Order: sequence, then C-alpha cells, then structure tokens
Amino acid sequence: MTFPHRRTLLRAAASGVLAGLAGAPLVGCDEERRSAAGARASEGAAPPGSVARPPALPPLPAGLPAQIENGPRDRKAVALTFHGRGDAGTATGCLAEAERAGARVTVLAVGDWLDAQPRLARRVLDGGHELGNHTMRHLDICSMSATAAYAEITECAERLRRLTGGIGRWFRPSKTRLATEQVVALARRAGYPHLLSYDVDSLDFTDPGAAAVERAVLDGVRPGSVVSLHFGHAGTVAALPAILDGLHRRGLRAVTTSELLT
Repeated sequence: MTFPHRRTLLRAAASGVLAGLAGAPLVGCDEERRSAAGARASEGAAPPGSVARPPALPPLPAGLPAQIENGPRDRKAVALTFHGRGDAGTATGCLAEAERAGARVTVLAVGDWLDAQPRLARRVLDGGHELGNHTMRHLDICSMSATAAYAEITECAERLRRLTGGIGRWFRPSKTRLATEQVVALARRAGYPHLLSYDVDSLDFTDPGAAAVERAVLDGVRPGSVVSLHFGHAGTVAALPAILDGLHRRGLRAVTTSELLT
C-alpha cells in the first residue's frame, strides 16, 4: 500500500474517532480528569493476573543530562511522547495509528488516569511502547512543597509498579517543560535519574485542529527531537497519520525514548 493511499484510509479512521466524540466538548490538558472519570465505568478494574511486564531496557549512555530535551542529532530518529490522560478512545486511537506506521512511542501516564483505566498500562506495553510517570494528579509540581511534590512522583510510581512490575524509566514533571532543581532531586530520590522534557511542543492540548498540530510538529522536528503530544484530544488522533507520513518522507523513524538515546 502506498503512503498516499494509506494516509487517506488513516484519515478516514481518525474521522471515525472524531465522529464518536461529536457533541462532547474537547478538553485541555488541565481538564482531562473529567474525561478520565467518564471512561472509568467502561474500563473498570484490571482483571486478576493482568499485570503487564515491561521489556528489559538497554542501559543508558553515560553523561546524559538530568533533564533530557532531545536525543542525538546525528541519528535519523525521533521520539513521540504522549501525556497519558484523557478518554480511552483517543488513547487507543493514537496507539493504533502509531502501530499502523510501525512507530513506537513513549507514554508518560498520570496516576489518576491509571486508576481510572488500568488496562491501558498493559495496552501500552503490549504494543511495544514505553511507559513512564507524569505525576499522580497533574498539578503544578514546581510550586509544591518538597513533601507534596515527592508524593506526586511516588504515588504514580506505585501505580506503575502495581500494574507493570516496574516504575518505568522516565519521569516528566507536570505543568512545566523543565523542572526546578528541587523536583529533579526528588525524582532522582524516587528512582528517576533523568527527567524527560522535549524540544518540540505540538500544542495539541489547545485543540487547534489536526492541520495545526501537524504543522507544529513537522515544522519543529529535527533528527533527535523529543515531541510532546497528548492523549485525550481527537485532533491529535487525526493529525498522527500525516505526522508519521511526514517523518517517513524525511527518513525519520519514530522510536521509544530509550531507543532514541541508546
């Protein structure tokens, strides 16, 4: 199947997601708690024995900074990273679009989203993707006391450990691109030596439309880029086929963050 033909089909599939969300207001990054709560009834609790096991990860190279904004610029690869929150339909839609293109992504999950939709932890790992920590409640972690900020990190880590057997390699602070030194130190204490930032912000959480999300990503991306995207937004699902097609045309592979850095 050629890319133009395949792209048309994927856009049609994405339109189905959009149609499924018609009538419901699009939500921003700060408001996705409502979508997570709305999906709770349909997701339910994880069945007994459903613990997913994260794949063994290669060791990271020495000398990585405490806060990682991008990978090596001399490799034809990028990392698409998703803030893990919002309804299950857009989450699985994003994962499916990535998998149709042979891409692997990194999901930074919010703890209360995992509480509401525990099956998605396994869905992420079963797809060959990477799963990390994006705080427990997605609050302004840099403005919090050390005690409260540490709880935000460790409570989400506990959810990840319970659902997957590990806390994940990556922690991304909430409500900021770069964390304070206090948060960096607290994350290290919780088991995350490196925080995962990004150098390309899609601004998809503002719901600008699929075309604007596509432009923001493809205009900003370079070899080694780490791109910030969000579950919970229909425009992100609709934009993904064109984004993945554009990366392919430039010879860039979408890989997990660990693959990008090792």
